[in-house]
Amino acid sequence: MTGPVIEAVDVVRLLGNGAGQVQALKGVSLGLSGGELMLLMGPSGSGKTTLLSLLGCMLSPTHGTIRIGGHSTDGAGPEDLAKLRREHIGFVFQSYHLFPTLTALDNVRLALDVRGELAKPAIAKARAALASVGLFHKMRAFPRELSGGEQQRVAIARAIVGDASAILADEPTAALDSENGHAIMTLLAQIAKDPARGVLVVTHDPRILPFADRVVRIEDGRLVGEEQRGKPVN
Repeated sequence: MTGPVIEAVDVVRLLGNGAGQVQALKGVSLGLSGGELMLLMGPSGSGKTTLLSLLGCMLSPTHGTIRIGGHSTDGAGPEDLAKLRREHIGFVFQSYHLFPTLTALDNVRLALDVRGELAKPAIAKARAALASVGLFHKMRAFPRELSGGEQQRVAIARAIVGDASAILADEPTAALDSENGHAIMTLLAQIAKDPARGVLVVTHDPRILPFADRVVRIEDGRLVGEEQRGKPVN
């Protein structure tokens, strides 16, 4: 494994104001390395989603530092954070977040359009990304014509098409049955074999533990345990 592709250093995040203010994260330090599939696990309200949002530049820390591809987000404005997201981070969500009026190809290509890539090379990259997740034959299909597992594969293709160094997945198997969940995690584990790319999966699902290189547990806004595991299953 290489050094961190994304990193939180002593991060604190406050939510709310006044008497209702809560400390969602309490001095969390965590790094995701290239070539690694990490699981972040913990009960509801533990801070998992808040930490994922900070690592993905959707939120800024109240205190502490986020580094992405060696770049600190300290003092970064909304446009700077958006640029870091576009260039370094791919997202995979539980509910897929596909546009229902766009084909699989156009849903993937959209990630390149927002970066200003020209149409012809963007289409070629989108086709290649769909092929890599086993959906080249479904590139003209709309989301309603795809199964849940296929929609999640489109979402993964969209996350990787721009060569993001960090793939952040929020409960990617939660809406899927065991067979499709296993297939999605097999795909993410394959992606994580790239030494230039790390995959972080937030999950409640103990079925996917065998795929992890590392399991980090969080409770009440603090990291409470870490376990190094063997290589992901095939």
